[in-house]
Amino acid sequence: MTDPNPVPGGPDVLERALGDAHDPDNPLGYEAVLAADERAEILPAGEAALDAYGFNAEYVPRRLGGRLGRIDRLMRMMRTVSRRDPTLALGHGFTNYISGSAMWTAGSDVQQKRMADILLSGGKTAAGYNELPHGNDFTRTDLTATPSADGSHYRINGRKQIVNNLGRADAVVLLARTGAGPGNRSHSHLWVDLTQAPADRLRRDYRFPTVGLRGCLIGGADFTDLEVPADAPVGPVGSAMETVLRAFQTTRAVLPGMMVGTADTQLRTVTRFALDRALYGRSVADLPHARATLVGAFLDLLAGDCMATVACRALHVLPGQTSVITAVNKYVVPKVLHRSSQTLGTLLGANSYWRDGRYGIFQKFYRDLPAITFAHANAAVCQATTLPQLPRLAATSWGTAEAPPAALFDLSAPLDDIDYQALELTSRGADQLTALLHDHAGGPALPPAAARIAALLRADLDDLGGRCRRLPPSEHSVVAGRSGFALAERYAQLSMAAACIGVWQHNQNGVDPFLRDDAWLTGALARVAARLGHDVGALPDVVEQRLFAELTAREEDRAGFDLDRSRLAPA
Repeated sequence: MTDPNPVPGGPDVLERALGDAHDPDNPLGYEAVLAADERAEILPAGEAALDAYGFNAEYVPRRLGGRLGRIDRLMRMMRTVSRRDPTLALGHGFTNYISGSAMWTAGSDVQQKRMADILLSGGKTAAGYNELPHGNDFTRTDLTATPSADGSHYRINGRKQIVNNLGRADAVVLLARTGAGPGNRSHSHLWVDLTQAPADRLRRDYRFPTVGLRGCLIGGADFTDLEVPADAPVGPVGSAMETVLRAFQTTRAVLPGMMVGTADTQLRTVTRFALDRALYGRSVADLPHARATLVGAFLDLLAGDCMATVACRALHVLPGQTSVITAVNKYVVPKVLHRSSQTLGTLLGANSYWRDGRYGIFQKFYRDLPAITFAHANAAVCQATTLPQLPRLAATSWGTAEAPPAALFDLSAPLDDIDYQALELTSRGADQLTALLHDHAGGPALPPAAARIAALLRADLDDLGGRCRRLPPSEHSVVAGRSGFALAERYAQLSMAAACIGVWQHNQNGVDPFLRDDAWLTGALARVAARLGHDVGALPDVVEQRLFAELTAREEDRAGFDLDRSRLAPA
């Protein structure tokens, strides 16, 4: 099926605009990316290219003149940029969408129009959440917005730190304390026009240097009695936490899928090294351990893409359940990809430390990958979002829930534009994704090898259900100990497995024969099972050979390693 309301452009068009990444004369190639990283700056030609493309329109809903409709499209657009340079993806900036997501969720018509105008004219907005003393614990925000006695304005005092693009943004969506009491009703978002702020009321000229994403302009701001209009609050006063819980479901879906692009470049770099480098009279790729490492990284990338794609599609198909699905996605995909990056680094050896040359891009992406998520809903926050919901999921859904709609997994199925208001604060015990681990879930029968592993995972889910139902209240709260978080970890891995099963089952009629192949599903499930402690052994030689052949064919054909088999720019 085709989208009845297609959006112009797309990942392939953008990739061609970026040009051949390996061309030393390309101002958007890897040599230029590495040089910009050495200078700790965002690639200037990259920003110019994205501006020329009108990339900010990807962050603005179609009803406001932009191109944002499907979240999975946004994810793939961000992936295309991140495959070339994660610093450019975030620094140009995905921050525009982080602030935009709160605005599209709760802003007034006037505020939304103003933000859309800024972005569509090439401007930038920032998302002012973090304060170093409190990290991602937004409920402890110290920055205050105090209403004046006559109700004509708010006065802002305090500091925000580790905020991308704050120093050059035209406006910021600012999280502020608007009430003195404890609890979630004491915080509000404010829309602050930074271009009108007096110099003696706002300082935003300092920067925090980082190891990864070195070129991103990660800075801070000091507010001193800065006055903003009475209509500055985004949504009702005191509603910021509810807005965050809804809006961040979309960012938690997109960012891990974006990271798949970064992992793609790392895997491509090491695959090329393994094919070209001779050792013991043959290529490194011919060595059993090296081949298994490459295939394992390929499977992890595919599994990560399955989880990220399902999370993005769920925002449209199962919006009542995405408070859990997207939190799981934001936790498990970065973790799996980071481990894969470390393993690939050992295969690359001393070359993984080179800061230039043919393989120099690896070390930059190795530093960038974990930094992509460090200041936005980190792993502990995502687990803390999931953990309190596990007992209810276990009691009401696991083993009894209906299978999810095919549109959750069918990559060709059209989706309606994102409806931010449909997103729920919790899943209310609903979990259809993991129903795919049970026999009654329907869909094409799994191939025998995959079915055997799925049986192990189904038993794991049943065991997890019993353990979650027995959890004392203290173990699924903000003061949970190691045992509670260990259960959230296992649930995340099982969710990834279910996403892989769903993608395999519901793309059997697709155009890509590889997605119909049982090799990748069996391998991806085996990787999940091993992470859960099962001794499933090595992949059969025939399976590993099929997967390695697919990996090398894509490398030679300049095709992406993801589900979409994205086309890379020609040489």
